[in-house]
Amino acid sequence: MGMNLVAILCAVLHVDILVFILMSNHVHFVLSCSYEKAQLFINEFKRRYSIYIRRKYGVKEMLRDNSIDIRPLFLSDESLERGLAYVQMNSVAANICLQASDYRWGTGSAFFRTAPEKGMRLSEFSAREQYRLLHTRIKLPGEYVITDDGFISPSSYCNVRFVEALFRTPKRMNYFLLNSSKAKARLNSESAIPAFKDQVITSAIPDLCVTLFRKKHPDELDAEQLRELLKQLRFRFSANINQLCRVTGLPYEEAARLLDGI
Repeated sequence: MGMNLVAILCAVLHVDILVFILMSNHVHFVLSCSYEKAQLFINEFKRRYSIYIRRKYGVKEMLRDNSIDIRPLFLSDESLERGLAYVQMNSVAANICLQASDYRWGTGSAFFRTAPEKGMRLSEFSAREQYRLLHTRIKLPGEYVITDDGFISPSSYCNVRFVEALFRTPKRMNYFLLNSSKAKARLNSESAIPAFKDQVITSAIPDLCVTLFRKKHPDELDAEQLRELLKQLRFRFSANINQLCRVTGLPYEEAARLLDGI
C-alpha cells in the first residue's frame, strides 16, 4: 500500500521523485520541487497512509506525531549525489540486504537496469482490479508496470533518466553508494555487531517465515525461500553457517549449497 501511495501522490501532486525508500520506522524521499510542495507531499503521505491503517487495523494517530525533516540538496557541491546515495543505502545499513538493489520497498533497483522491469501494465487490469490493487479511483497512466509483488514499479514514475544522467555511469553511482555515510557507518559498526544467541534467532524464525513467505515454519519453504531465509538470518543476526545450521536444522552441506547461490 505504501509503495502504491507514493505513485498516486506523485500523479496527484505533480511532484518529481528522484529516489525514495520505505523502512519499517521511517521513510526518505528525494524530491525535485519547492519546500512547500515537499511539505505537502509528505503530510499527504502521512494522512492517507494513516487513514488506510486506521480502516484496516483500527489504529489511530499512527503518523500524526512523526516529525518531518526537510533539507535542500544542491548540484554544485555534490550534496545531491550524496543525498541520493544516503537514501538508497538505508536498507544496507540496516543489515536487511547486501546491496541497495536487493531492497524492494523503494527505488533501489530502478537505475542502470540491464533488462526491463517484469510485470503487467496497469491497462491490462480491469477498473475493479485496479481499485482493489490501488485503493483509489484516481486515473493513473496505463503504461505503469505492476510488479509481481502487486505494486507500481518506481521505474514507471520516478525520474530515472535524471538520476542516471546525474551519476553518468553505474560505476560512479556505485562509488557514491559505497562511500555514503550510511555505508561507512555500517563498516565502522560491523566489528561491534553483537553475536546473537541461538535462542534469539530461533524465536525470530517463525515471524520471519510469516512476514516473508506467509508460512509458519522453515519446513514449509521451498529451496528458493530457504535461501532467502538464510540470507535474511545471516545479515540480520550476523550468523555464520554453523549457527544457521543449528537454528534451522539444515545439514551443513545443504546450507552451504543454498548460501553459495546468494
